[in-house]
Amino acid sequence: MTFKQATGHIKAVVRREIHRLLSTPVYLFCIFIAPLISMLFFLSLMQEGLPKDLPVAVVDLDNSETSRNLVRQLEAFEQTRVSLRTGSFSEARTAMQKGQVYGIFYIPENFSVEATTGKQPKLSYYTNATYLIAASLLFRDMKTMSVLANGAVGLQTGTAKGLTEDQIMAQLQPIVIDTHVIGNPWLNYSVYLNNTLLPGILQLLIFSVTVFSIGTEIKQGTARQWLQKGGNSLTVSLIGKLLPHTVLFTLVAWTLMALLYGYHAFPLNSGWGPMLAASFLLVIASQATGVFMIGVLPTLRLGLSFACLFGMIAFSIVGFSFPVLAMDPTLQALSTLFPLRHYFLIYVDQALNGRELFYSWSEYVWLAGFLLLPLLIGRNLKNALLYFKYIP
Repeated sequence: MTFKQATGHIKAVVRREIHRLLSTPVYLFCIFIAPLISMLFFLSLMQEGLPKDLPVAVVDLDNSETSRNLVRQLEAFEQTRVSLRTGSFSEARTAMQKGQVYGIFYIPENFSVEATTGKQPKLSYYTNATYLIAASLLFRDMKTMSVLANGAVGLQTGTAKGLTEDQIMAQLQPIVIDTHVIGNPWLNYSVYLNNTLLPGILQLLIFSVTVFSIGTEIKQGTARQWLQKGGNSLTVSLIGKLLPHTVLFTLVAWTLMALLYGYHAFPLNSGWGPMLAASFLLVIASQATGVFMIGVLPTLRLGLSFACLFGMIAFSIVGFSFPVLAMDPTLQALSTLFPLRHYFLIYVDQALNGRELFYSWSEYVWLAGFLLLPLLIGRNLKNALLYFKYIP
């Protein structure tokens, strides 16, 4: 087949696929509506960046000026709101079990007296780790408050002994820690999650649409007609079928980039080029993976099950929720089989850290390498298109 003939066949398949896209509402839902809903939902859900005014219970058995001052300082934290003050730990624990508060700050009896006499009273704090983010933020605030309380008591005791403030601080904090958070200094959860979560949803939708578009050809018995339009060439037929999907999904991916780095002004230290290229490669790599899925399991039902399972596992194994280096070596190796993993590494290096493109070239190659997957199942897929008879 000459190049001119192949181009003509591709155009014929493209026209046929556009007609199928416009006549099948599920395509329009998965390509446009579902990604748009996901973007609006997650970006508006985490619009504030960090959860604020998380309810916490305070059990103040001391009820002194010192303990009340501690409670006021705790409530001054942006993420913490003291919603329950009680002298009963049982009441506070019941509130936590009911989900009314996410943490308990416990001040024992005679706290202020024992603190000033050097008896080392204990401040206790409890969090409900069932709510991971809320518990982590409250734990941080309550721990910080405890450290500050210890420093305040030490300063008061040292002053009573006639020490200067410099002498006291040298004992309380012999090593001063200067912290610089890179990439996301605001600790914004939207920056942390949405830059990978939303591309992950897009990847899942691409898997599903690719498998669905080929699987329905097999199910409806139109696969031979599709191949004939493509000059009986599987390569030409696949290019013609997936080309409209590629264009539409790329537009959706770039719209996502515009929302993340334009409208919401998330960190983009390397400029637009590297991330636009990465998002395009994510689209075509996901399509190639989808072709591989339906080629391995050439029935619509099993192919979609494979796509959904593989797409959902990606959220856990690519490294944005749990570090890949902390996983079992087998899982570390398996993580490279997911296009989203390589997109995530490009995002960290280019958008967050602004490193030279040289350090990310291998991840771009990995994404492009997924285009080889359809070659592995070409014969099996073509046989399924020609001879498989769908049994409902």
